Amino acid sequence: MVLTLFGSKEKEKEQAAKPGFLERMKQAVTRTRESLSERIDDIVSFGKEIDRETLDDLEATLIAADLGTATTHEVLEKLRAQADRKQIGNVAELKRLLKQELLAILNMAVAPARDTEPPEVILVVGVNGTGKTTTIGKLANLLGSEGKSVLLCAADTFRAAAIEQLEIWGERTRTDVIKTKPGGDPSAVLFDALQSAKAHTTDYVIVDTAGRLHTKSNLMAELEKMKRTAERIIPGAPHEVLLVMDATTGQNGLQQARQFTQSAGVTGIVLSKLDGTAKGGVVVAISRELKLPVRYVGVGEKASDLLPFDAEAFVNSLFE
Repeated sequence: MVLTLFGSKEKEKEQAAKPGFLERMKQAVTRTRESLSERIDDIVSFGKEIDRETLDDLEATLIAADLGTATTHEVLEKLRAQADRKQIGNVAELKRLLKQELLAILNMAVAPARDTEPPEVILVVGVNGTGKTTTIGKLANLLGSEGKSVLLCAADTFRAAAIEQLEIWGERTRTDVIKTKPGGDPSAVLFDALQSAKAHTTDYVIVDTAGRLHTKSNLMAELEKMKRTAERIIPGAPHEVLLVMDATTGQNGLQQARQFTQSAGVTGIVLSKLDGTAKGGVVVAISRELKLPVRYVGVGEKASDLLPFDAEAFVNSLFE
């Protein structure tokens, strides 16, 4: 049996096309849309034509939506060149061109398709408080709803109540959890989880990891040890290292993300709490600055509130 990591791109497109997907994405980015699209209408209504001065006014709006200074400047330089040639005639055209630029950035960071024999090992990393364990529960629910078998590994043994929190999600999603006692060796519990997954031909093993140890170097060393353990038991594992970022922290979370990306071999981003911020433009900044694909977005508190990220649906939702 061969599984494509998280399903094929065609599978993700099918999910994105399901009734209600676009509506849910639109609802999740409501606050960002209000601060971006509606503000653009206000800016353009004050000028008779869209010129460099109009686009200068747009700069603050894009930064407020958390696209970041570098991404904003890159996008606006291209729009200014078109405005100089009188190629932006009205607000609808401005929005179309802006959507085009944002989508181009998002499409630059695309996850490579890979096939692997089960079990696929997904290491989930991120600092405490980003919604890491909650995201794991939602991902287990999503994969389970697709008919996949999932095993959760409680390898965050250092944070108080982390194991219990994952067990609650295991009960909610009817997913087994492999655990050890608090303070135990994370690599040892990972070893047990992977041996169990191999014995039962489980499709996915999702591994919760520590978000903080005594020092950053200790944390990264622990993650490295876990990666070596996974590789020893299942060649090629971990097949995915997902970094959970809190959308409400915006640009402030990017520095933490850079540290994990450099040290933990992150392959993709899960952006949690997208529904709770007006700074959803950070999705674009992440793609541009970290050169990593956003794989999933959290859009609420329920187990089903994790959506596979679709760049086109996201950009359309910002302006519709």
